[in-house]
Amino acid sequence: MKLNHFALLCFLITAAFCAAQIAPQLETSDGNQSAQQPTTSPDQTPGQTAPPAKPGQPAQDAGQSQSQSKDSQNSKDAKTGESGASNATSTGTSEGISKDRLFFALPNFLTLENAGQVPPLTSWQKYKAVAKGSFDPIQIVWYGALSAISQAENSEPGFGQGWEAYGKRYGAYAADGTIENFFVGAILPSVLHQDPRYFQNGHGSFFNRTEYAVSRIFITRTDSGRNQFNYSEIVGSAMAAAISTYSYHPHPGYHPVPGMNVPYVASDRTLTNTASVWGTQVGYDTLTLVIKEFWPDVRRRIRKQPQPH
Repeated sequence: MKLNHFALLCFLITAAFCAAQIAPQLETSDGNQSAQQPTTSPDQTPGQTAPPAKPGQPAQDAGQSQSQSKDSQNSKDAKTGESGASNATSTGTSEGISKDRLFFALPNFLTLENAGQVPPLTSWQKYKAVAKGSFDPIQIVWYGALSAISQAENSEPGFGQGWEAYGKRYGAYAADGTIENFFVGAILPSVLHQDPRYFQNGHGSFFNRTEYAVSRIFITRTDSGRNQFNYSEIVGSAMAAAISTYSYHPHPGYHPVPGMNVPYVASDRTLTNTASVWGTQVGYDTLTLVIKEFWPDVRRRIRKQPQPH
């Protein structure tokens, strides 16, 4: 198994283990809180008591005062509830995208938690969200790490070794990620009127949520709110893989040392390699969706926040 494959496998196992540990503990916590909640009468809010009547004041006035106090409290609760519902309806900004980051670092702007019904993104908003994530400063570190792994494995030997080769690999990884992001998240979604955002499920068992996350590779939401085959992901990643393979990646077959008895290095610009790159990109996106599904649970656990209802 290659080093990058092993790293991704460890990443998936870690995310799955965290999610599996979180779910039962959150349910237990919610159950304990429900059991400890004191019971109150239907007409009385928790912690509220009727104000005593003043000396000489008729009982009717005391009841009226209690009613007014209750109405005022209900009004406050309603406003609070509306505010809470508004926050729970969408974790995104007014532009329909999120400010979240996976592991508090990697951009996660196209993921919405407990979104419900949200307005569709305009083409401008889709391009803006993808550009914001693709050119985020953390990507410099991310592509640098991927390039280092690739150089250590000597993948695509046409790049060679040394700092110049590392720079070529870095540029290739940055171009691969940026081109795919725009095709999958902006270009095709704008043309086909599909929504590039991931809408987290957040409920059910670990396996049901994992199944839902994996299915989003093939099923997506349209701008009108209907489910549709995810052409943006499947076709967009294939187009990005073709551009990557046949343009700036190593040139066709060559002899590493001309005139020497050194094995000929075959070209990487083949349909087989293009299909391999496409499959890798789709597999990586699938893994990312699974992580996006459970990341809010991990984040709440780290910050010791309650589970939303």
